[in-house]
Amino acid sequence: MPSPRTLTLLACALALAACKPTSYTAPAAGEIPPPKAAAVDPAKPNDNLNAVLWMQDSAEYGAVCETIYRAATAQLDAALADKTRDALVPEERGNAAEGLPPAVVMDVDETVLDNSPYQARLIANGKEYDDVSWDAWVAEKKAQPLPGVVAFAQAAAAKGITVLYLSNRDEHLQAATIANLKAVGLPVKDDSVFLGLGTFVKDCEQNGSEKNCRRRLAGQKYRVLMQFGDQLGDFVQVLANAPKDRGQLAGKYRDWFGQRWWMLPNPSYGSWEPAVFNNDWAQPQAKRRAAKRAALDLAN
Repeated sequence: MPSPRTLTLLACALALAACKPTSYTAPAAGEIPPPKAAAVDPAKPNDNLNAVLWMQDSAEYGAVCETIYRAATAQLDAALADKTRDALVPEERGNAAEGLPPAVVMDVDETVLDNSPYQARLIANGKEYDDVSWDAWVAEKKAQPLPGVVAFAQAAAAKGITVLYLSNRDEHLQAATIANLKAVGLPVKDDSVFLGLGTFVKDCEQNGSEKNCRRRLAGQKYRVLMQFGDQLGDFVQVLANAPKDRGQLAGKYRDWFGQRWWMLPNPSYGSWEPAVFNNDWAQPQAKRRAAKRAALDLAN
């Protein structure tokens, strides 16, 4: 689950691919040192504490996920029968969808796999996201499926629907990711169903971590019945990551949610957070926190 800074900043702020040496590969499980909790002041505030605790310990979080996936499962037959239904926006479709084999497009992190233990380690150690610790977590292949997702994905596969995993995990994490997906019972037709960050798409230039090129690639081969994600950018390209623009974009496709698009809850990280402090992660934490407090609606 790439951090907000990996997932959300646009090309001018990201330089995402340049941040990681291209030769880096995820360490083998035997090479990963056991996580150690640092001496952290338990009274020191952490913006992620309640969010991660809610995802790990609340009955409500699991109930929400189950509700979403059961509702989506109930619509599979109708989606298959409606030969005109397609979950890609027209700008990303690029070719006719009719006659193509059906697929569903699923983000991986906090949509299919639960990475809250990684976030919990960051909290326990007083750390923030970094590429090395993230890659080590992925290599452990310990992420568990979100409630309801395995039953949904298996039901889709049983109906001849290909499950595509369109993720902002880097391409070099493909093997570990696929192994994790298979281990928890998720259908993986072959390696081609993993479309990670860095996937080459002819005649399409990727903007940072935006997924529009990879959605176009999926659309060239499949009629996309549904999309699943925990970020607005999992469904459509976010051109301006500011609260007002994001709200307008979501409003434009309001009728698609619960039909073609299915949003999973993720209070832990996402593009919504840096949107309130101008996507500037270089600011001191105290300044970022002040911007978030200032964004609160006090109904004055």
